[in-house]
Amino acid sequence: MTEFVKVCNLDDLPQGKNMIVRVNGKEVALFNVKGEIFAISNTCLHAGGPLGEGKLSSDVVMCPWHGWEYNVRDGSTVFNSNLKVEKYDVKIENDVVLVENK
Repeated sequence: MTEFVKVCNLDDLPQGKNMIVRVNGKEVALFNVKGEIFAISNTCLHAGGPLGEGKLSSDVVMCPWHGWEYNVRDGSTVFNSNLKVEKYDVKIENDVVLVENK
């Protein structure tokens, strides 16, 4: 059975915003896309930049270091859908955001 960890309240992550949380010692980037919450690894594949600090446009985040772009829905890079950062399942219960503990 998959274990989920509370990372924040839903109010902490307004629509169109992103943040970095920790899940079992790992940094995870959270994104609110039109009220739907997505979670991917916070580490860019290119040079390790913090994706949770990137600019979110629709469902694509741009790494603040060198501009690599990722779809936050599945973690894939925009230029090659076979290159992906780790994706985490997310649940919302009683306005609390829970992220899969991998």
